[in-house]
Amino acid sequence: MTEKISSSLRESKSARWIVLVLVSFTMMCMYYLTDAMAPLQQYLQTNLKWSATEYGLFTSGYGWFNVFLLMLVFSGMILDKLGTRFTGVLAIAVMLIGAGIKYWAISGHVNGTITIALGGWQILGETSRSAVFAGLGFAVFGVGCEMFGISANKAVVRWFRGKEMALAIGLNTSTGRIGTALAMFTPLPLYNLTKNVSTPVIVSIILLLIGLLVFILFTVLDKRLDHEETAAGVEAEEEFKFADIKEIGSNRAFWYIAILCVLFYSAVFPFIKFATNLIVQKFSVNDTFAGYIPALLPFSALLLTPLFGGISDKKGKAASIMIIGSILLVCVHLLFSIPSLNSFPIAVGLVMLLGIAFSLVPSAMWPSVAKIIPHSKLGTAYAMIFWVQNWGLMLVPLLIGTVLDKYCITGTLIKVVDGKEQHLTQYNYTIPMLIFACFGVLAIIFAFLLKAEDKKMGYGLEKPNVVE
Repeated sequence: MTEKISSSLRESKSARWIVLVLVSFTMMCMYYLTDAMAPLQQYLQTNLKWSATEYGLFTSGYGWFNVFLLMLVFSGMILDKLGTRFTGVLAIAVMLIGAGIKYWAISGHVNGTITIALGGWQILGETSRSAVFAGLGFAVFGVGCEMFGISANKAVVRWFRGKEMALAIGLNTSTGRIGTALAMFTPLPLYNLTKNVSTPVIVSIILLLIGLLVFILFTVLDKRLDHEETAAGVEAEEEFKFADIKEIGSNRAFWYIAILCVLFYSAVFPFIKFATNLIVQKFSVNDTFAGYIPALLPFSALLLTPLFGGISDKKGKAASIMIIGSILLVCVHLLFSIPSLNSFPIAVGLVMLLGIAFSLVPSAMWPSVAKIIPHSKLGTAYAMIFWVQNWGLMLVPLLIGTVLDKYCITGTLIKVVDGKEQHLTQYNYTIPMLIFACFGVLAIIFAFLLKAEDKKMGYGLEKPNVVE
């Protein structure tokens, strides 16, 4: 939008915040399914006879299609061409399809193993079919999830540009973290109630259907804004061109943010997938209660991301905030890697400290993209960043699962549940935590490079977002 319209719906503070609530609620529903299986790692391995590598393979499925089929890039093109309303509804529909496949795969309908080879090259050794198909379902879901993520970001930027943009993006992100927190709290009670690891997926599908209805309400308001701007003579945004990708890719600051993003999130989201099992094994916490500790991470982010976003809106310092968040990330994982630090209060404190880091970086990073990329190209830019991020979300869980199986097994614990013996593999998580810390160190380097590039090019990342 090239000019301010006094009568525009976006100038109404109440309308802007209603839009944010509608979009953020759907984000919350989306994030629930993203992490709903994390607290059930041990039960998936036991009930479906998966190894840690197969669990890692399933978790890595989130990025398969986004990375190898470039679905995220196509999603960005669709977003910039057809808008947030169409793309958002399409994304939810894709998520529902993926959730259905995932439910089918882990609910006892898929048995046996599978080996995939191309010529003489073995792509996949003997692996549980249920893990592979659950990964495929997660891959379909991942396409819709990332598509909705970039749609939500662009929608929030559109309604809050020149307003409380970082605060709004922070609130949108933190509301999504409620879904992650619920995914830490509820799956184990649901499993204990039904004795079925697929029950949380059913709950997720119901939440996504509610999210679809809520998002449709957003489309009504967003369409009304289009009509108002058209009537006021606001020029339509320039439509997507393939040359946009080249233009975005030639921006050095864009790549610094993209690489910072993949490094930072590779040390957070894969950690969440393994965190419950880490808490059980390193800190000797009951598995029913263990999921509550990782849930402190999204709850910390829920409270702090809007706070840091508000500070960035008024004071600026986005690049500096990203540096501080990355430093905290390294400290947390290094402390987690020390075997002797294994008391319950330390576990709580480290997760909450990670929540602070998890609040600092996103609250500054996503508004920064809107400062270096024109709004008409923002969907494609977010898609390209999310595509880079998905390399980490795909490869890191598989890396961690493989490392656990090859280098970190310390024994087997025999546990009796409902009169049946369960053999639970015991792991030492020191090496995985050091791997996460290494990602954080690299993130610090790219945060400093971004700050230097901003100083050189004058993007204004260190300046406030709110236009007085």
